[in-house]
Amino acid sequence: MTYETIEVENHDAVRRIRLARENARNAQSQQLLDELDDAVIKAGNDESVRVVIIGGKGDHFSAGHDLKEAQQKRADFTVEERWEYESLRYFDYCMRIWDLPKPTIAEVQGACVAGGFMVANMCDLIVCSEDAFFSDPVNHTLAAAATEVLIHPWVMGLRKAKEMLYTGGRIDAAEAHRIGMVNRVVSRDHLEQATMDLAQQIAKAPPFGMRLIKKSLNRMPDAQGMRTALSAHFDLHQLSHVTEEFRQVKEQGLAAAIQRNKSGSK
Repeated sequence: MTYETIEVENHDAVRRIRLARENARNAQSQQLLDELDDAVIKAGNDESVRVVIIGGKGDHFSAGHDLKEAQQKRADFTVEERWEYESLRYFDYCMRIWDLPKPTIAEVQGACVAGGFMVANMCDLIVCSEDAFFSDPVNHTLAAAATEVLIHPWVMGLRKAKEMLYTGGRIDAAEAHRIGMVNRVVSRDHLEQATMDLAQQIAKAPPFGMRLIKKSLNRMPDAQGMRTALSAHFDLHQLSHVTEEFRQVKEQGLAAAIQRNKSGSK
């Protein structure tokens, strides 16, 4: 696959994958998601790669799903068509990052919103800049039941997840670090180097031993029912796409929904 919306770099045993739609705040188009998944699979299969960094070019990690594309191409999807699209590109692609047998680090600056929040929190570790913020305003803006993969309570705690989702608000880098969702907060100028330094340190470990450690650690939330809970939420998320509330938002335009929410207009 030739990449047009992501960039891939090799740094010894570290592979950095960057979302590269910076003029669109790295909004996740279908093409970008397909290319990202392809790059993740290839990194997982490449024996020379020991650690994977997922970042974004420009001022923001990712503003989430590309709502303009969704309005143009998927607004009239049937239940069956939406289910197939979202189960593959949102749920399965995210779980592929979670299940990757190699350590992954999200390198986050600026906006990490909705679908961006989902992708970043599939990674094992997060390093972010001081200007980073995290949010999932999907219920407030689109009348949908959060993002497709409800990773939120598993990475930030139940009460904090409820607060963020109920209010549609955002969490800044300092708060994300305080609650343990983010591992390190650094200045914007040092983000790339700090993330690479961490990745290079991890890459020194024996790769098969690291693979076993990750498998054991990921089995802990699985044993607590995480995977079942994520799958159950995905089902409910699909229901929210056929509600009267969502229909009204869709008729006014999905892409304009976020701006309407910011301005307080109906």
